[in-house]
Amino acid sequence: MPEVATYEVAPDEADLRLDRWFKRHFPGLAHGRLEKFLRTGQVRVDGHRAKARHRLVPGQRVRVPPLAEEGRNERPAPAAPRARSEDLALVRSAVLYRDDDILALNKPPGLAVQGGTKVTRHLDSLLDGLRFEAAERPRLVHRLDRDTSGVLLLARNAAAAARLAQAFRGKALRKVYWAVVVGKPRMARGKIDLPLAKVAGPGGERVHAEAEEGRSATTYYVVVESAGKRASWLALLPLTGRTHQLRVHCAALGTPILGDGKYGGRAAFLEGPGLSPLLHLHAREIVLPRELVGRRTPLRIVAPLPAHMAATFRALGFAQEPVSDPFADLELGG
Repeated sequence: MPEVATYEVAPDEADLRLDRWFKRHFPGLAHGRLEKFLRTGQVRVDGHRAKARHRLVPGQRVRVPPLAEEGRNERPAPAAPRARSEDLALVRSAVLYRDDDILALNKPPGLAVQGGTKVTRHLDSLLDGLRFEAAERPRLVHRLDRDTSGVLLLARNAAAAARLAQAFRGKALRKVYWAVVVGKPRMARGKIDLPLAKVAGPGGERVHAEAEEGRSATTYYVVVESAGKRASWLALLPLTGRTHQLRVHCAALGTPILGDGKYGGRAAFLEGPGLSPLLHLHAREIVLPRELVGRRTPLRIVAPLPAHMAATFRALGFAQEPVSDPFADLELGG
């Protein structure tokens, strides 16, 4: 028997019209029937009535009335369960920055951002515990892979979520990642233009370089330090945000990210004291333009390395802090 359900708007659904959200997830639902649900208040967004043209914001919760066969197999995953108290200390201790509009976390490796098949422990289930007396539940505005650590932004209200989502789409934010890779790139710095496409396979979905069918993907990289030809510390500046972009691009250089067996196979692992088999990819910093945050200077949020990467840096003799900005003199236009 169909029941009322609540679903959360995903980060990649920012600015999507409500009627198109239903078309995406419930393709069999007639538009006229949806309009009736809207007129009678059976469909609500964050508890409020909404119109078909309402633009959605990541983190908003859509109430869906009982539906018959027209969309049963097309439903998105249910909204995340409410915060679990045993994990709240972990995420609260990870707060890097907080103001009235923005909350930034240093996401630990191994914590998924959202739920999925066999994923029951994730950040989305903890967001109510990160209100800090705010009137609204924090909203996710972008994602990091489960095994990637580092800066993750949350919006503390709907207006901030809309601004941040637009900034991510418009590439107004500068995101810098640090990675330890196996080997050393032939060039000390460079630009990777390699379109990417998702391909389903027996082992699950993977991302492949695909010039004809793929979506454009661009990454700048700089070799900050290297331990001979054994391993290197790269600073990565993605201009696009494709799924697994940095992992595939590093593998394409012939230097897979340490611990990334998915895209590097056995070549992605090194043996030695202090070298962890975990993924060595860290969202080191995000810089928000001053116009976005209402400040005289840009807001720079920096995340310390997770324990396993700090140990690897020590084992390889890396300094853990560049002498200067690796991208300060890089021409990003060409």
